[in-house]
Amino acid sequence: MKILVTGAKGMLGQDLCPTLEDKGHELIEADIHNFDITDKKNSEDFILDKKPDLIIHLAAYTNVNLAEDEPKKAELINVAGSKNIAMCANKLDIPIIGISTDYVFDGKKTTPYLPKDKPNPINVYGKTKYMGEIEIQKNCKKHYIVRTSWLYGVHGKNFVDTMIKMKDKDIIKVVNDQIGAPTWTIDLSDSLLKVLDMPYGIYHMSGGGKPVSWYGFAKTIFELLNINANLIAVSSKEYPTIAKRPKYSYMDNSKFLRNWKLALKDYLNLTQ
Repeated sequence: MKILVTGAKGMLGQDLCPTLEDKGHELIEADIHNFDITDKKNSEDFILDKKPDLIIHLAAYTNVNLAEDEPKKAELINVAGSKNIAMCANKLDIPIIGISTDYVFDGKKTTPYLPKDKPNPINVYGKTKYMGEIEIQKNCKKHYIVRTSWLYGVHGKNFVDTMIKMKDKDIIKVVNDQIGAPTWTIDLSDSLLKVLDMPYGIYHMSGGGKPVSWYGFAKTIFELLNINANLIAVSSKEYPTIAKRPKYSYMDNSKFLRNWKLALKDYLNLTQ
């Protein structure tokens, strides 16, 4: 299968593309250096010329805090860009898999979010990603929306590596009142095409196992590495951020991905 991947040079894209190639697929890697998703004509010219069998749409504005100061830019990329890609997929009559986020939810639930739950984002990033989901659904009949959460991988700045770099600090304070599920980019890459066997619609793909806080995630990182770090649990009120974060964004992943602790162990074995 010939697959076009937008955002191919991002953290997820750099793991996804070789994973798909290893499975025997032909890859068309698109990123900002060769493809502007916000330009409708450029999108049409590029995609209709390549004639892929599937589009995996990763390209996005992902800086959660900066989006509060650049809402128009976030909207241009996450909403207009997604619409352009979806319209091209529809013209070719091919499926699109659009990657979205747990941040489309407001965090007021205390049980796992289901794909059928109504989004209610509380920050600009989440709002633009949700609006992008809507554009994909409206403009391509063969659509899949895949929501994921707390991504980490070797090709980008991530929480795991940040914690390890801080291991020798006198005190490491990590918030204990934001709950979700860590997701390794390799695990998501391995499982993403499973949705093609499912009906068109919305799916959740994040780490399996029990929900965890950022503090719990950090604690597990240090335990697996046998590091005796001075880790302190704090309230998010002690570390206010420009953008609000949902308190609870754990999603039911329909057993697409394995337990997040097993994935983390493999990641640490690979990188340490």
